[in-house]
Amino acid sequence: MAAPRRLTVMVSLDVAGFTRLVQDNERAALTEVAAIRRDLIDPTLQPRGGNVFKTMGDGALIEFPNVEDAVSWTIEFQEAMADRNLRRPEKPILVRAGIALADVYIDGDDRSGAAIAYLVRLQEAAPPGGIAMTHSVRWQLGKGLVTRFTRVTTILKGMDEPWEIWVWRSSATGAAPEPVKLHGDREDRHPGLPEKPSLAVLPFQNLSGEPDQEYFADGVVEEIITALSRVRSFFVIARNSSFTYKGKSADVKQVGRELGVRYVLEGSVRKAAGKVRVTCQLIEAQTNTHIWADRFEGELKDIFDLQDRVTENVVGAIVPNLQLAEIERAQQKPTQNLLAYDFYLRALPPLYTLARSGLDESRDLLLKALEAEPSYALAKAMVSRCYVFKRAQLWGTEDERLEGIRLAREALGAHKDDPTTLAVAGHALGYLAKEFEVARNAIERSLFLNPSSIIGLTAQGMLHNWTNRPDAALDAFGRALRISPLDPGKLWTLFGLARAYTRLGHYEEGLETGLAAVRERPESIHSYLPVIQCLVRLGRMTEARRFAADLMQIDSQFTVTKFDEVAVSQGEEWRKRAIEDFRLAGLPE
Repeated sequence: MAAPRRLTVMVSLDVAGFTRLVQDNERAALTEVAAIRRDLIDPTLQPRGGNVFKTMGDGALIEFPNVEDAVSWTIEFQEAMADRNLRRPEKPILVRAGIALADVYIDGDDRSGAAIAYLVRLQEAAPPGGIAMTHSVRWQLGKGLVTRFTRVTTILKGMDEPWEIWVWRSSATGAAPEPVKLHGDREDRHPGLPEKPSLAVLPFQNLSGEPDQEYFADGVVEEIITALSRVRSFFVIARNSSFTYKGKSADVKQVGRELGVRYVLEGSVRKAAGKVRVTCQLIEAQTNTHIWADRFEGELKDIFDLQDRVTENVVGAIVPNLQLAEIERAQQKPTQNLLAYDFYLRALPPLYTLARSGLDESRDLLLKALEAEPSYALAKAMVSRCYVFKRAQLWGTEDERLEGIRLAREALGAHKDDPTTLAVAGHALGYLAKEFEVARNAIERSLFLNPSSIIGLTAQGMLHNWTNRPDAALDAFGRALRISPLDPGKLWTLFGLARAYTRLGHYEEGLETGLAAVRERPESIHSYLPVIQCLVRLGRMTEARRFAADLMQIDSQFTVTKFDEVAVSQGEEWRKRAIEDFRLAGLPE
């Protein structure tokens, strides 16, 4: 009879650099590890329900009853380790920790299965003295714990696909400042970091062993640099400076210092069996932290199409990932020292919660940014976006709608060709004022400046839906999802895609995409609307009524009349059909 299985929360611990410690002094290393378990692990597990089910010399596997206890205990353990290391600074013991939901086999007191191996790989990705946890653990945590982790995308050892993980590092084990290098009596001065997020794209390595593939690798890098240079909120090092590192084994920290940038993008190109594979990774230079990684493959015969696709995808992924990294950095600063840009960055996380309190918090932070810099066009556009989201969720007032229109117009009048300002303000004027032609001009200009912007592509898709062009909407939303599948604003892309399928009468596809929106944001009423409509059109009334009941649990004030008041469309037929579908599903008048 097969062993029973169970989904449980696992923590893996392992001493970083243990082999070196043993080589230096085996007895002392083993004695210290035993003391750590005796003093910091065994006596602290019982209150959290933890249980050590396996030890491996310098490591341990621990089972917990829930994610809150697992994460809280692991942070407390790492903080206790940091305090303990203060008493032995000459030979600190740094432990890596990994936390994951694991589907394991139960064999008495033991646990086994492939999930254990994945957990160990996850733990190896944690910084020494830090913690790495999976995305599934992160989404079950309370806000107080979540804010202590930073999102990172990396490729785990032995695995081909990128993983999104969340990392915590102790302030006691963070990266130390780099020492100043001296040459004789002269200080080796490097450029300081600019105020904007700063990036260098290094020449990609040609792993094909064929010199004639150099042109492709260099071409990819040049295209990426050109495309990123169009994003005006970033500072991008010019090609001539980046290519001074070509053919060299460059240290990322050194590159960051020498070029004066916070982030470095590096990659490689490999040709084999008529195919080309391009691998990229984005790294924060000072800490050597991996922020994002991905790979792209294509046929050698389509090499230039592949080059365009790689550029589009890399730029589309880098922009939101750099922005998230900057948000994390801004949140670590004392509030009283933030400038307008810091207020703007701090406003983004609550904006994308879509909660009423989050939207109000985001608006208040953006207004502080405008107090610091009254001409800040992007902040004005983002305040209007707060009002767009509030109205879409049926919470907005008429005064807020009018204020959003005013700010969006002011932002367009002072945008200075910033693509994000153009897209956000254009989308706001389309939704709040039904100024579709103004919106179209702004959004098209935005995408001319940054063709890989998910905000611009999503705004374009919404505009196509409003103006009865669902085929064009499918293309815009599809591109947005393809180039930025992990974007924090992904709900609107999925919602818009489901709405486009519904307008075309493709109800199975609309239902599938709508359900993906529900999984993405189950707390948003917009996740449910296309699902309900598609289920009604497919004749699945029982399911439609169940989803309608779920929507009313989220917002008991929802009515069909309120929906009709905020819906934006030039097609009366579609509006009437949607309203009738909602009535049939049992939503109140």
